[in-house]
Amino acid sequence: MSVTKKDVAYIAELAKLRFTEAEQEKMTTELNAILHYVDKLNEVDTDGVEPLSSIHDQVNVLREDCLKPSLDNEEALKNAPDRQERFFRVPKVIG
Repeated sequence: MSVTKKDVAYIAELAKLRFTEAEQEKMTTELNAILHYVDKLNEVDTDGVEPLSSIHDQVNVLREDCLKPSLDNEEALKNAPDRQERFFRVPKVIG
């Protein structure tokens, strides 16, 4: 399979990109080089090789969820520069 200038123009349109003629020519050449490389990878014999999702044997180390007491409302608000009743008061950030 090879990429044509028409293919590059179509992809550019989908991606909302604009290429000059020189850029379009360069992109066509580069995409064809990538596809040629992928074709070479398809020649590799992978019979008997198990698929991997990762090259590491590591697993996520997670801690157990446990309930702990949290700050009460007054304790959380005691250093607030501005508050309104039980809430932090902050400057308006959306117009």
